[in-house]
Amino acid sequence: MNGTKRGCLVAFAVLTLTATTALANTPKYVFFFVGDGMSTAQIQAAEAYLTTKNGGSATEAIDLMKNENRLNMSTFPVVGLQTTYDAHALMTDSASAGTAFACGIKTLSGVIGMDDTKSIRYKSVAQLASEQGKRIGIISSVSLDHATPASFYASVPNRGYMNTIATQMVEADYDFYGGGGLASPSGPARSGDTANDIWNLLKEKGYTVLNDRESILELKKTPKSKVVCINPYLQDASAMPYAIDRPETNLSLAEMTEVAIESLFYARKKGSNMFKDHGFFLMVEGGKIDWACHANDALAAIGDTLDFDDAVGVALDFYRKHPRETLIVVTGDHETGGMSVGHATTGYTGYYDRLLGQNMSFTAFEKKAWADFKASQKSPVCDGPNTLESNHEMIALMQDAFGLSYAELNAYQKEKLEEAFDMSLCGSNANSTDENKLLYGGYNPIIVTITHILNERASIGWTSYSHTGVPVPVFAIGHLAPRFAGFYDNTDIAKKMAKSMGIWQALPIKKIN
Repeated sequence: MNGTKRGCLVAFAVLTLTATTALANTPKYVFFFVGDGMSTAQIQAAEAYLTTKNGGSATEAIDLMKNENRLNMSTFPVVGLQTTYDAHALMTDSASAGTAFACGIKTLSGVIGMDDTKSIRYKSVAQLASEQGKRIGIISSVSLDHATPASFYASVPNRGYMNTIATQMVEADYDFYGGGGLASPSGPARSGDTANDIWNLLKEKGYTVLNDRESILELKKTPKSKVVCINPYLQDASAMPYAIDRPETNLSLAEMTEVAIESLFYARKKGSNMFKDHGFFLMVEGGKIDWACHANDALAAIGDTLDFDDAVGVALDFYRKHPRETLIVVTGDHETGGMSVGHATTGYTGYYDRLLGQNMSFTAFEKKAWADFKASQKSPVCDGPNTLESNHEMIALMQDAFGLSYAELNAYQKEKLEEAFDMSLCGSNANSTDENKLLYGGYNPIIVTITHILNERASIGWTSYSHTGVPVPVFAIGHLAPRFAGFYDNTDIAKKMAKSMGIWQALPIKKIN
């Protein structure tokens, strides 16, 4: 054997040994949870609300610190903080943030799995883990072809190409998809997108599609690979309903996570070594925290934060059974709404009990209660000074759906409601166009004004209808969790996860085709 061949063999042996050693010291089961739009304010508000709901006081430390009033994620022993800006914007969107988490690169808002020139495609940590033999699961409370879940399997220059994204979802050949549905299963939604029949592609690829509670839960008893589990009731844009609106026929995010774990834990990857279990990688997104924060509906956001944390609790239960083989990482992709824990009108006191009367999200209210009410107003008159005050039906609706008592409001709050009611009911009010844009942000004026006033009275404020650029916390527990301590960039999360899973190539890694 000549020296060149011997050198190549030695180099190959070293690389093989390095990779084998790395895999031997890595967690077998990796969970990555993304609370879309979730940062410290959303977490603290959820704990303050939970404390109040459990009979304690959101102003007493002794109550806030009780175990039953803490979120699972906030009890994790390792905490980090990550910056969220993208390649050319201080305020990222979910596509560029998801790409940072999944591929380890900065890109443009709206771009998934590609660089900021939209010319180079990259592999995600999920794809790399799949190549290692891990079984892969993707769960989201919004549609499965939405920006965050798509970042772990797709590469597209425009997040709006949802049929193309769904096509790549099928091609990724992952083991489990669950939560919401597909926003564009036949396309095209816009120019440049494909028009494939995604349901037919899934069938051809050997997937089983389930969309009722009983058959999905049956997977816990008889797990199988290559399944797509879609909740039977999808509220808007093929997304699961907000937790506050969830019907009994639907699965919660926690229940879907339980099903995914059973399927991934017991259903081995086809063609893998029957004597070697490489484990799984499971990404779970609480996507409607973001949507509620865009609309400035604090209780809808809190409800979905709690629902998301319940799913974290499911993973935590799994970790307790497999502590030396499991890693759980929880974070948000950005903050949404500029949510504040505190408001100018409430000083240093919190009144989270004022949220207890809300029993539906802004979406549910608009779809049913408001739609029915507006239809009943055959000839509305909006040019008087007290249109709302004299409308007892609408005042009763605010009380019934949001627990907001009109009689307890001050003159300023009543004036704001009056302006918003006129705008929603008749399409005009006394405000300028710029005032209305600032006050309502494109949402239904009366509904967003109701949630603003309700939230302010509870001591929660909002500064935006969009994303903000504040850093976001990272929580970790399990094998190699200390790697996620410190202050770092969101692209470092992908790199830390890759290393933790024994992926020895440096990220980002280009796709060949």
